Amino acid sequence: MDSGLRVDWFPIRLPFRYPFTTSKGTKTHQPSLLVRLEHGGKVGWGEAPAISYYNVTVAGMVEKLEKNRSALAAHSFAHPGAFHGWLTTVFPDDPFLVCALDMAGWDLFGQMKGLPLCRFWDGNMEDAPISDYTIGMDSVHRMVEKVKALDWPVYKIKVGGAEDLAVLEALRCETDAAFRVDANAAWTLEQAMEMMPRLQTLGVEWVEQPLAKGDAEGMEKLRARSPLPLIADESCVSEGDVAMCAAGFDGVNIKLTKCGGITPALRMISEARSLGLQVMIGCMSESTVGAAAIAHLGPLADFMDNDGPLLLAEDVASGLEYRYGKVTPTANPGLGVEVFAFP
Repeated sequence: MDSGLRVDWFPIRLPFRYPFTTSKGTKTHQPSLLVRLEHGGKVGWGEAPAISYYNVTVAGMVEKLEKNRSALAAHSFAHPGAFHGWLTTVFPDDPFLVCALDMAGWDLFGQMKGLPLCRFWDGNMEDAPISDYTIGMDSVHRMVEKVKALDWPVYKIKVGGAEDLAVLEALRCETDAAFRVDANAAWTLEQAMEMMPRLQTLGVEWVEQPLAKGDAEGMEKLRARSPLPLIADESCVSEGDVAMCAAGFDGVNIKLTKCGGITPALRMISEARSLGLQVMIGCMSESTVGAAAIAHLGPLADFMDNDGPLLLAEDVASGLEYRYGKVTPTANPGLGVEVFAFP
């Protein structure tokens, strides 16, 4: 039996259900790269969305895979942890691509062992928190329409514009659901200080990344006065960032794509817990392939933002059930997904 890996990849470009706007810009489609690993008759899938503000493109990831196809094919796969360590030496500056391959490695390992991924960290899907549903920035009228279109127990509202408060007040008139607010680093310290008590009266649970990534001093000042918990996103990209978030934030949003996959995410979760930080597992508009990996980490988290397949108008796989906030993968081995758009 061949001891190496067969590696294939498939660029995809999936349309959003609505144009998706944050303080960083607007997208109508999400370009991503699917990777497939085959070893010993088993197949594993992974995904990495391309994100412009991290200078990551599908073409760039494909170029790196093509250059290293022979090295990947010669690798003797045994365990995803060791595989991830090797991947970081082959692709040292591309955590997005490493994430896709690490995810596929875990899916492959689950197939080999006949177990769903959550079983490897003793996760019980019944313990997973519900996922929010994101409402991208838009006119007040359109944001209200988006809330009306999908009844959900908790919404994450993207803010960072001149009408932030008006938007939240209008949405509160339409629903009693919990709100979470994500500023994507768009506020100044003064704006955040002014907004926090008003957000509390509107039933906001917490605020994600209110200030710029590098404003550690401002975050410490804000945290000292904020009546709401503060969650790091842009400030928590990779493993080395977790400890640095402990002074200015109450929790961290861990995204597989940014940190390099499931393997480092597990270490980040453990470190966050040791520092007394809450843990959120977040998404970057992945299809069901990437969302399934996020779902399997759900039992380890306090919060989850895993609504990618709900935001997209098309998908490439099945294997996740969304039911009023609960995101449940199948009990099949690995990710538990079936990719139907590719051979």
